[in-house]
Amino acid sequence: MHSSSISSTAAKLSRALISASTTSRSPHSLEQTLHHLFTSPKTLTPSLISNTIDPFLLSHPSLSLALFNWASQQPSFSHTPQTYNSLLKSLSLSHQSQTLEKLLKQMKTHKIPLNSNAYLSIITSRLLSGKPTNAFAAFAKLMELDCDINPIICNSLLAALASDGTSQLDKTLGLLDRIKQTIHEINGSIIAILIVDGLCRASRVSEAWWILEELRVRDCKPDFIAYRIVAESFRAMHRFEDADKVLKQKRKLGVAPRANDYREFIFGLITERRIREAKELGEAIISGDFPIEDDVLNALIGSVSGVDPDSAASFCKSMIEKDRFPSLFTLSNLSRNLCKNNKTDQMWDIFQVLSLKGYFSDLESYNVMVSFLCKAGRVKEAYVVLREMRKKGFGPDVLSYNSLLEALCREDLLRPAKRLWDEMFANGCRGNLQTYNTLIRKLSESGEVEEAQRLFHHMLEKGVLPDTVTYTSLIKGFSREAKIDTAYEIFKKSLEQDVILAGSTLSTLILSLCKEGNFSTASKVMRGLPLSEVDNTGSHVVLLKGLVDAGEVEMAVDHIKWVRDGSLSKFQAISTELISSLALSLNPKPILQLFHAMRERGLVSKNDPWFNLCEQSFDG
Repeated sequence: MHSSSISSTAAKLSRALISASTTSRSPHSLEQTLHHLFTSPKTLTPSLISNTIDPFLLSHPSLSLALFNWASQQPSFSHTPQTYNSLLKSLSLSHQSQTLEKLLKQMKTHKIPLNSNAYLSIITSRLLSGKPTNAFAAFAKLMELDCDINPIICNSLLAALASDGTSQLDKTLGLLDRIKQTIHEINGSIIAILIVDGLCRASRVSEAWWILEELRVRDCKPDFIAYRIVAESFRAMHRFEDADKVLKQKRKLGVAPRANDYREFIFGLITERRIREAKELGEAIISGDFPIEDDVLNALIGSVSGVDPDSAASFCKSMIEKDRFPSLFTLSNLSRNLCKNNKTDQMWDIFQVLSLKGYFSDLESYNVMVSFLCKAGRVKEAYVVLREMRKKGFGPDVLSYNSLLEALCREDLLRPAKRLWDEMFANGCRGNLQTYNTLIRKLSESGEVEEAQRLFHHMLEKGVLPDTVTYTSLIKGFSREAKIDTAYEIFKKSLEQDVILAGSTLSTLILSLCKEGNFSTASKVMRGLPLSEVDNTGSHVVLLKGLVDAGEVEMAVDHIKWVRDGSLSKFQAISTELISSLALSLNPKPILQLFHAMRERGLVSKNDPWFNLCEQSFDG
């Protein structure tokens, strides 16, 4: 096959593979697609497979390792250095550092060469894993290749080595000297700060004082912040004389902070997800009361809150103390992460200070506070804020009410939730789909399913279209009350509204019936629907699993025979879904019993390889 033909065919297969990976419901389904793509056509050579796999590895890191391992097991295929290197890059993008290191050992065993892009992937992965010394080892190998090196990776490596107080100084300085020989775009002032800050955090203050001069000689230009970090560290150790010497040296050299350099570097660290370094640099700037723009502080607060909410809250408080305020987006992120880490008191303190400073001046800002209070379970405080909003003429609107309604339902405060519902409509605020769903779901769960149904009819009258949550909540509620006819009527409503919507609603109905042991009704419902009208493959599978788990294998066989007689394609789809579920099932024996019974009844060809596999597993 010509190379152009290989490339064209590989591109088509890669698209098919990507499509399969995004639509498959389980790894087993993807394996079937792979098996079909790579073993059926005789024209698929190892070269073509490699050309197909390579772009897939790069663009789908979550599936790349499974695909790589699958291909390794195929008898006519052996990986090329290209696929190994592509997988390295994919793993570095998905931050699977342990798996990446295992693959490196495998490549070393098989003497697979690494290209420059692979080394960059290794360096990136090790930096993200907090292993700058190991990243340096990979960088040394990269330097031996005598290739062009992006200055960004050099800055990243220097910064990581610099901020690691345990690193060897001669290694950091040696790397700096080597890089400066060939690359001139080095953020010297920032590197200097990170080096001395890392040393001072490791209580190596005397070395930090010494290295300032070493860096100045190397034209890294330590600035005001670097000198202050060392001086303040000496003060903390009560070495006041040394602190004064540092400050005198700073005044003599006339150094000044380079705010714009920090701005770009912090944004770069955040983009690279190296939040620890960004946080430490931010702390050094803020603790010294040096200039830092609001957008940089907002970026720091938002990113750091996900990994160190205490530090993010500290950044926010220092910002507010200077009458500078976080954006609403930043405040929402911070409140969400503090709630997640059970630090709601800190966030409430921030909101109270902001309130005293007049931060909350419109409906949008008030809603951020109401949302936080409701997520934190501070329902009483949320009511107080709602009253304050009314006094100032700011609503509340449907977002405010929805936040409080969800909090009340979550806390099982159903009576106050009903009163809030009445208040909401009395104030002329129309509910939306979220409002209805919140209360319908809670009423259905609490055994008040008739009232939930009245709300359902109310939303229809108001022109609010139900969704899957609405229908499934009602169906589950009526099924628990053994009111199957009503549950079925609800399903028919979903079918009238939208065929696709009815597919997921049907699964809920069948599952509810099976849980109640009402298999005959479930089968009757399924047989009452035209096989082509609703995408009901999943519902058939739910019913069949329910039957075999309950020991009703013959009833399951009769049902799937009815399906096959009506639609062979539907029968094949259900069979494939059942086979796929075997890989994820903790107890596959009932499904294997069903396959065995299907074979005994002649529903499956004796030459079918998948059912042969199932037969062998059952016999084993």
